[in-house]
Amino acid sequence: MSSRPVAFSLAAAVVAVAGACPGAREPAVAAPEPVATVRPHEVPSPHGTRVDPYYWLRDDTRKDPEVLAYLEAENRYAGAVMAPLRPLARTLLAEMTARVAQADESAPVFEHGWWYVVRWEPGRQFSILVRRRTAAPGPDAGEQVLLDENERAKGHAYYDAAGAEVSPDGRYLAWTEDTVGRRQRDLRVKDLVTDQMLPDTAHDIEPDLAWANDSRTLFYVGKDKATLRSRYVTRHVLGTPAAADVVVHDEPDGAYYTGVSVTKSRRYIVIDLDSTLATETRLVDADRPTAPPRVFLPREREHEYYVDHDGARFVVRTNWQAQNFRIVEVADDANPADRGAWRDLVPHDPDALVSDHAVYRGFLAWEERRGGLQRVRVMPRGTSAADAFTPTADDPTFAMSLEDTPDLGATSVRWSYDALTAPAITYELDVATRRRVVVDETPSPGHDRTRYVSAYLHATAPDGARVPISLVRRKDTKLDGTAPVLVYGYGAYGYALRPSFALEEMSLLDRGWIYAIAHVRGGSELGRGWYEQGRQLAKLNSFDDFIAVCEHLVATRHAARDKVFALGGSAGGLLVAAAMTQRPELFRGVLAAVPFVDVVTTMLDETIPLTTNEYDEWGNPADQAVFDYMLRYSPYDNVARRAYPSLLVTTGLWDSQVQYFEPAKWVARLRAARTDENLLLLETDMNAGHGGKPGRFAELGQWAHRYAWFLHVLARPDARAVGGAWP
Repeated sequence: MSSRPVAFSLAAAVVAVAGACPGAREPAVAAPEPVATVRPHEVPSPHGTRVDPYYWLRDDTRKDPEVLAYLEAENRYAGAVMAPLRPLARTLLAEMTARVAQADESAPVFEHGWWYVVRWEPGRQFSILVRRRTAAPGPDAGEQVLLDENERAKGHAYYDAAGAEVSPDGRYLAWTEDTVGRRQRDLRVKDLVTDQMLPDTAHDIEPDLAWANDSRTLFYVGKDKATLRSRYVTRHVLGTPAAADVVVHDEPDGAYYTGVSVTKSRRYIVIDLDSTLATETRLVDADRPTAPPRVFLPREREHEYYVDHDGARFVVRTNWQAQNFRIVEVADDANPADRGAWRDLVPHDPDALVSDHAVYRGFLAWEERRGGLQRVRVMPRGTSAADAFTPTADDPTFAMSLEDTPDLGATSVRWSYDALTAPAITYELDVATRRRVVVDETPSPGHDRTRYVSAYLHATAPDGARVPISLVRRKDTKLDGTAPVLVYGYGAYGYALRPSFALEEMSLLDRGWIYAIAHVRGGSELGRGWYEQGRQLAKLNSFDDFIAVCEHLVATRHAARDKVFALGGSAGGLLVAAAMTQRPELFRGVLAAVPFVDVVTTMLDETIPLTTNEYDEWGNPADQAVFDYMLRYSPYDNVARRAYPSLLVTTGLWDSQVQYFEPAKWVARLRAARTDENLLLLETDMNAGHGGKPGRFAELGQWAHRYAWFLHVLARPDARAVGGAWP
């Protein structure tokens, strides 16, 4: 494949951009459109050698000067094209920032005599974890700052803290830090009495931490050095060197991720072993942390189960003989393997997925996904599932999400309520009196929810499946087929997209756009079957569903035929990239963030993080049928000489989930093949990973930049949806 010559000059691109943004200026330095060198590389596979012209862009060390120079060249080009949009991006950022409450704090959570709160202060990027003796702040609250992430972030181009856990006696705080973006975290421990950092540490770990009841023994999860898979559960005793840490469990099966937690009763340390289609739980006596783990139920193909303990019994969410899961209780002295000893608490319902649960002494609560919408259900102790009740909802599309608070004796259930028209609200409901109160409402200064309206629609896929759509717009946006629409999707791993408020989207809605979420197969919005219909050899359904949603929005005059935009990240990046590959004429512009686009090559390489764990999600291309099926949709393998819509592709050099070289190779191949003059930009954050820039204002700046690109593509006089008419 030969490299394509530059199809349009930078000067012409800058003039087009300036025309869309009054006051925009040409960049001081013109950067040419990068052209990647073609170097045919033979990639072996079980089905014969494949030739990859841009494989050389893969550098696992991330130090190769030629690769770094190419990525920087792409960044310079993208920066030059985007430079005239900076005034618009600043305007968008000012709008978004104005909707953020500079000072805010979370609803307080009670545990071991303290109320814990996460707080944000004016102008600061990161949160502050504090605790008080009272729920509300005040002179007598006895507040103590436990972790100020803003202080910890100083001197780092990237910073992320996660997994903060306080020891049962309240003296020690443990958490993990990532200062690169590769999710290879370091353990940190602080003495909350002396306010001093302890020398105890560990490296290359996950954010999962669990204290034993002696408040001296800490369990953490280590990574496989090659694949970065969460593999080892390790026991550390405060004051001892890391070299003395004991590996409690080493998971040899590459299909399983490893995690660690504590039951609600604090009786057990839980070792969670999770693959796509099977789980296994091992328990360690939290009072005897050196005791060997015992298997609760041995792993079994296509059996997923999740265990908690309420002090008197085990409560298990299981899909054994229950595709949409059910909840059972198992007595402390019973053998869990004797399934005749299980007693249904929440029976299986073929029309409702039980997606989460929380146990308390006085009641059981769970999340139920029915008809594509997620609700919370509550069952008081001593009653049956038929007596369970559901809090009311006020929107046509919404999501209730259970918040599992740590106090086993709590008498109220807590949940967050998400809708597209307003920020999230956290409620607590007294289970006995049914009295509901607001314990937290995310403020958004200047936002008036009465100006917006949401809807819950359905599109029809080619095979007749009805695909849900969550949609929001301003009330004064006309449904006459003239509005631009941004369609967002994910559709993988059984993850259900919540219709939740995003303050950055308001800047598009206020400019006459419509925002829609495509709940495609591969997610679990309509139950486990919805997921099964969108994975492995049914994956094409996800892309067909997304296309059907876009076509439906045009057919129903929600959107203009030539103003359809798509947005997706990671597996959602694959979704929008594959949809664009199949139907490029359908889209005006596509933003693919950290996109999984080189499906075949990645899934053939067991050294790449996530590969072996995800055979049950995507399939193992060592199988000829799977290999052939993947080749049908893998965006990198289906680049053709044709016109494509404007495309913005983002990645992070240190991404461990989707390696930077996947989007880099894809863009290089698109540059060589495309016949259009639309924008094609690759932006690589050289100091971040999969999640992009950390910090609440830095993240908003990232979205302001991207939304400026959307608005510019819409305004460009020479940009358009490509191709001819479509039905």
